[in-house]
Amino acid sequence: MTITLLVTHSGGFHADELLSSVVLTRLYPEAELRRTRDREALKPAAHKIIYDVGGSYSTEEQIFDHHQRPGPLREDGQPFSSFGLIWAQYGRDYLAAMDVPEGDVDAIHAAFDSKFVLPIDLLDNGAMEPSVAGPLAILTLPSLLGSLKPVFDDPSPTADDDAFGAALVIARSFVEATVKGLSAKARAQNLVLEAIEKAGTSPILELPMGMPYRSALEKAEADHMLFVVNPRGDDWTLNGIKLSNDTFEQRADLPAAWAGLTDAALEEASGVKGAKFCHNARFIAVADSREAILQMAEIAVKACL
Repeated sequence: MTITLLVTHSGGFHADELLSSVVLTRLYPEAELRRTRDREALKPAAHKIIYDVGGSYSTEEQIFDHHQRPGPLREDGQPFSSFGLIWAQYGRDYLAAMDVPEGDVDAIHAAFDSKFVLPIDLLDNGAMEPSVAGPLAILTLPSLLGSLKPVFDDPSPTADDDAFGAALVIARSFVEATVKGLSAKARAQNLVLEAIEKAGTSPILELPMGMPYRSALEKAEADHMLFVVNPRGDDWTLNGIKLSNDTFEQRADLPAAWAGLTDAALEEASGVKGAKFCHNARFIAVADSREAILQMAEIAVKACL
């Protein structure tokens, strides 16, 4: 039967049912989204999906609550919120609706679950303290979405629902941007793996454009590569490769003599005609042609040997 009603609780809202609504309204755009605690509305039916309310979890009855005791757990024992339950059941369909290639769906479903859904689940269940984010705790997605709730003395009888609707638009943009980013990363990986194979033993990786490349380097175990070059607009860039996403430390830095220089000064210091810029932190340099940037790359490699 066609889903015509999406039901979640009324009143104040949290990230889990808000993000669940992002998924479900994409899959069932014609369905009514109803925020209520009316008992009749919370009775399971074939045309309904009920989430973050209702007191039970049953994929057969299409009810996805996590507040009951015991609450639903992942295979590793970590708790689900309604978002995790909805993602487990409908996430792959959502990715297909987002035009993710079929061959990438499982990997992106798992990546989004671990990077985006699980933290929401843990925070919503109190299994992880917001304080783990330190001084940035107020800038986490659940906190930012929560800040969109109406103020306590808003007299409007529809204040909560109006705020939920406004927050839903913002929440959708974060979910869709993350999915698109993961999908692009999957596309990039094949291109980078081809470039790694073409480069062979060279420490310089040339890419056809700027793109994510770290996961492909790790997959190919290309530890010998030190720098990446690619076109950017009318120029070409030379980039160092960070040791990980958690640090600014690189496998190799650009030459110290280039740091902070531009144009003629950089051309003189590097000996390369067309050199245009080197960041003071020595992680990126720019030249006006492929030939010039490759010369700079070769010089940078020799400087760090």
